[in-house]
Amino acid sequence: MASQSAPSRGADVAQRPEGSPAAAPAQSGQSASTHPYWSDHVGDLAPYTPGEQPRVEGLLKLNTNEHPYGPSPRALEAIRAAAGDALRLYPDYDSVALRQAVAALHGIDPAQVFPGNGSDEVLAHIFDGLFRKAGRVLLMPDISYSFYKTYCRLYRIDCELIPLAEDFSIRAADYADHGGPLAGIIFANPNAPTGMEMSQADIESILRAHPDIPVVVDEAYVDFGARSAVPLLARYPNLLLVRTLSKSRALAGMRVGYALGSAELVEGLRRIKDSFNSYPLDRLAQAAAVAAIEDREHFEQGLRAVIQARDDLVRSLAALGFEVLPSRANFVFARHPAHDAARLAAALREQRILVRYFKMPRIEQFLRISVGTPADCERLCNVLADILGAH
Repeated sequence: MASQSAPSRGADVAQRPEGSPAAAPAQSGQSASTHPYWSDHVGDLAPYTPGEQPRVEGLLKLNTNEHPYGPSPRALEAIRAAAGDALRLYPDYDSVALRQAVAALHGIDPAQVFPGNGSDEVLAHIFDGLFRKAGRVLLMPDISYSFYKTYCRLYRIDCELIPLAEDFSIRAADYADHGGPLAGIIFANPNAPTGMEMSQADIESILRAHPDIPVVVDEAYVDFGARSAVPLLARYPNLLLVRTLSKSRALAGMRVGYALGSAELVEGLRRIKDSFNSYPLDRLAQAAAVAAIEDREHFEQGLRAVIQARDDLVRSLAALGFEVLPSRANFVFARHPAHDAARLAAALREQRILVRYFKMPRIEQFLRISVGTPADCERLCNVLADILGAH
């Protein structure tokens, strides 16, 4: 098990995308990692590197796990209706309508809902409000959403990285049997970038073992075939779930996320939010989110299409010789035993197809491929076949 207080620079971050700006050069007599105008901790940060978002004609983007189909028409209509004179007024700082819609969706009380400007902001408040405890460490998987490590650097949180099993699954016993002193536990389910699911029984074993610390389960991708831990909320007041409307509801451009948990956990997050930004969600985002949540038919139709495309993509990749981890997300994690992943990613890029490559120990031979439309997946596999010489 690896322990760290400030992870090494770049250890968990993908290579900088081509064309993105490099860090500003240091002035004469200055360290490259500091600047006289910066706060003391800024030079030690290694910011998260998001998936590349280039503007190239004919580009197939399979690198950022965006929904291949558009958002609900009702959400678009709600945005148009909200884009009026009322924009001169501040939005509802408490997002009451959104919290009510989320609560109705999950069968809980609105007091158990904490909305934010995308799940990344929600996560930032969680790290700040729940995990900053002197003399205690935060447990997380060594391979997971790399923003977790970024937040540990930003908020000076000591963390211990728990290695995934050889098959890349999260072993619940590694967390349930771990002694203290702990600040909390966080992991994604399905995990990212592997796409693999942890069972509800395993999650419950961790909750039972650690009733006095927050256990945060990031369910950003749970709608694509995994089982949510929402039923456990009623029995475990230390459980906090994080959701986003960016993935399964195709609203990545609106930036809406939320957490679900006990009223006590939510109150702690509200204190952080209202000490940081009382108005994180604008009128358009709130209106779009409510409409998207209420349009169940569009949501379920999109899920069915993505899941079918994912299953077809897995079969096509396997036919090309790829090893594909079992995914319950809207992406797959695959490697080819005879071809280097970095070279495959570069070759795909030359053909105007972007996938995500992580230069990290244990997974540097994998590609994370977002699930597109059937036509997108066919184009990808045809190009891969040419690269591999299978045609």
